[in-house]
Amino acid sequence: MQGFQWSIIVESIWSILIVLALTWGALFFLDRLLNRFKERMLKKSEKEGEPPSESGKRIDTLMRLVRQGLRLTILVVAAAIVIGELGVQIGPILAGAGILGLAIGFGAQALVRDIIAGFFFIMENQVRVGDVAIVNGTGGLVEQINFRTMVLRDQAGTVHVFPNGTITTLSNMTKEWSAYVFEIGIAYKENTDRVIEVINEVAAALREDPVFGPPILEPVEGFGVDKFGDSSVVIKGRIKTKPIRQWATGREFMRRIKLAFDEKGIEIPFPHRTHYFGEASPPIDLRMREKQQQEEKPAQQ
Repeated sequence: MQGFQWSIIVESIWSILIVLALTWGALFFLDRLLNRFKERMLKKSEKEGEPPSESGKRIDTLMRLVRQGLRLTILVVAAAIVIGELGVQIGPILAGAGILGLAIGFGAQALVRDIIAGFFFIMENQVRVGDVAIVNGTGGLVEQINFRTMVLRDQAGTVHVFPNGTITTLSNMTKEWSAYVFEIGIAYKENTDRVIEVINEVAAALREDPVFGPPILEPVEGFGVDKFGDSSVVIKGRIKTKPIRQWATGREFMRRIKLAFDEKGIEIPFPHRTHYFGEASPPIDLRMREKQQQEEKPAQQ
């Protein structure tokens, strides 16, 4: 009787050792497989022109999630086999775990939705850390992309946290390239062709600048006369730049436009407003008033 019991124990020990060895081999093979898959994804991102630092962050996050999920699955299966070899009935345990998991699933639907949405955000590379994006109408710099939340910081320094499952609209302003769209108003008396020449001269000089020139990807696109405003003719165009460099480039461009217009005598109009106080105080033509005063001065002398 005792020999029979020892044989069962030895057999169980061998079975457990085999399961542990297979588990270790499966984990080792999983790491090798995921590392190869990671290298292929990095090479693919490099061919597509994605910066290595950004692609590395995205792929590392994705691989970490996949690795954790697969490792957990392997360990749970191995633990169930080992418990069965020890003579413990795992049927009731699995049934209880299934009921508990079902209850947790109903209570954590929002959490599961956020995680699934975050997985696809990272997998599809819709937005990356360091991008400037507009999420649900709120714009800011993307500081974190987690599997549950996305974190933005706006210009005022306010941090906005969005659960991934609640994101309905996402606009990435700095993916692959960016653009500064300018609208310049000039007086109706100005020659639009001459003004466009001045704008092109300023743009060409900006591209030659050692500081502001390198971020500009293409010659400035002049769309021409865009509309007739209340007090100005609007000329529209676009400067295509590297991601997130459009604002600094655009500010310098507009500064140089103002200086060039002043130098060339090109008028940038501004709205004029007449104040009216009712019938008791009708509008006064200042030029007529000044002329009348000048005529009255010789008579008084």
